[in-house]
Amino acid sequence: MEHLKRLGKDHIYVLTLSDDEIHENEAADILAKGLCGDGVIISGEPTEGKLSLVAAHNGLLHVDVDHLYDFNLLGEVMCATLHHNTPVKKGTQVGATRLIPLTSHRSIVEEAANLCGEKGILRVKPLKKVKAGLIITGNEVYYGRIKDRFEPVLREKLAKLGSEVVRVAFAPDDIDHIAAEITASIEAGADCIITSGGMSVDPDDVTRMGIAKAGATDTVYGSPVLPGAMFLVGRIGDIPVLALPACGMFHRITVFDIVLPRVLTGERLGRKELATMGHGGLCSTCKICTYPICHFGK
Repeated sequence: MEHLKRLGKDHIYVLTLSDDEIHENEAADILAKGLCGDGVIISGEPTEGKLSLVAAHNGLLHVDVDHLYDFNLLGEVMCATLHHNTPVKKGTQVGATRLIPLTSHRSIVEEAANLCGEKGILRVKPLKKVKAGLIITGNEVYYGRIKDRFEPVLREKLAKLGSEVVRVAFAPDDIDHIAAEITASIEAGADCIITSGGMSVDPDDVTRMGIAKAGATDTVYGSPVLPGAMFLVGRIGDIPVLALPACGMFHRITVFDIVLPRVLTGERLGRKELATMGHGGLCSTCKICTYPICHFGK
């Protein structure tokens, strides 16, 4: 008894639940099972009414933000998550849930679980492994005036997401040449085209025109993201085309790092999707970069 008093416990209570009441541990189990969608699993057993939700594999976290809001609006239940569209590794904690009081009405917990729907509120979408064709544009690189810095950067970014480069081509500031290299890359087996350079406002920045001549459709030029305002996304058939401005050489993280994982989940990005990136689309260019554990792109 003296030990309990030192812990601030002067009384001992006996908990008795009625039929319509539920204990925090049982509630956490029901809530967690409802929240988990594809690619998300429960970690461990309930501890003081809390359960952690973790990624079952590498991928991109998808959070049904609207239903998460409805879930938390109930008041006696809660779920906290990482931001929607955060790249995660297997075993990363993506969310946690608990019943806030020690006990509650069973109906509230059941209502919360029903709000999650059949697909759950949290999902981790696997990333498709693509074979990328890189087209590095610009007279300064093509004619050997400067050394290309794009290829190693893009190779590293693709490799980190499980993809590879199958062809690298260099093209001058010439529409026909750029288009021909894009076509040659697709013929070589590329199922994703990435171009670099030639996306600015000078008359000889013709990469966009070369992409169009290669057959790209649904192209959107310009994003509300810095670095990366002069970014382009489009498609040639079912093959995504991503065109990077020169900022990709000078900044560690750009709009490309936000867009690429989403493209690798099979998402088709258009003007509407890019427009939503303005909120959180300003990189703080921190001296020590912690992306994706930061606000950028969220």
